[in-house]
Amino acid sequence: MATGFGIIGCGMIAGFHARALADIRGAKLVGCYDAVPAAAERVAAEQGCRPYTKLKEMLDDQQIDVVTICTPSGAHMEPGVAAAEAGKHVIVEKPLEITLRRCDRIIAACRKNKVVLSTIFPSRFHQSSVELKKAIEQKRFGKLTMGDAYVKWFRTQEYYDSGAWRGTWQLDGGGALMNQAIHSVDLLTWLMGPVVEIRAQTATLAHRRIDVEDTAVATLRFKSGALGVIEATTAAWPGYLKRIEIHGSSGSAVLEEEDLKVWDFARKRAGDAAILKRMAASRSTGGGASDPSAIGHHAHALQFRDVLRAIRSGKKPAIDGAEGRRSVEIILGIYKAAESGKAISLPLSTDPVLAARRKKRR
Repeated sequence: MATGFGIIGCGMIAGFHARALADIRGAKLVGCYDAVPAAAERVAAEQGCRPYTKLKEMLDDQQIDVVTICTPSGAHMEPGVAAAEAGKHVIVEKPLEITLRRCDRIIAACRKNKVVLSTIFPSRFHQSSVELKKAIEQKRFGKLTMGDAYVKWFRTQEYYDSGAWRGTWQLDGGGALMNQAIHSVDLLTWLMGPVVEIRAQTATLAHRRIDVEDTAVATLRFKSGALGVIEATTAAWPGYLKRIEIHGSSGSAVLEEEDLKVWDFARKRAGDAAILKRMAASRSTGGGASDPSAIGHHAHALQFRDVLRAIRSGKKPAIDGAEGRRSVEIILGIYKAAESGKAISLPLSTDPVLAARRKKRR
């Protein structure tokens, strides 16, 4: 019997979720909900599922076992908690939420109601990312010394003007970091381990009528002692593929989107050349560098399959609520460091209250 899914929020990303589900044997999209009836009806017509304009009615549907939440970032908590209380398993598009308190509310509701919670970070499921993680676990890099993430993308002013929630602290939760670079923040810390100290600067340089940053630079100290850099922008025309660089005393690797560009170790192995050749041309899309719709759905499908395995086995998914919360905490730490001009230690003792969030939209 197929596992029934429902999509909450029928904006652009809902289509990627629907296409990913269509690729999974044993999964069926049953319904979709949006507060705007026309949006729900459009997705339902495209995907052949049932439209809902009242969330409770969809959550009462016994054919739906899992919901995927595709609402704006700062509107994840309410449907996430409601779904958990209705006994539905919950998959949340990145970020899990935009404050630690709101992340914790979702995590607590899912734990209390014994449902699976997963945060969408499909980059972890790319085979090149898996190979990189395996090499780190095998100590092939020796002593890790640097871990860097570069997200130099471009978004037009029209992109921010296309939705009243875009570029706001209240619903976007941040700019180039929280909305675009969070995938790389998650991937970098999955590879390098916990961040313990942050220094940062942020700015809004190329866009109007937004409250949040379009450019950010942060330096990191990892628990291992390694140092790192995060550079994120939506103001680098025409937009370039995101990069992750990992360096150590015995090896270096560079990942550009899904493509492995560098795979270099002091101690070579027989399979290294084959890995580099196979992973050097694995990218199939523009990665969202200049067009937010230019992403693939194949890694979403891999993550949905992982969630289904977790549901059926009773085990945790690869990326649970705590994993989703981690990247939010790092980004909030970057914002706090930029605002204060001081080094910030992680974990954060409380949710930072940022003065920028109290400003009215310009």
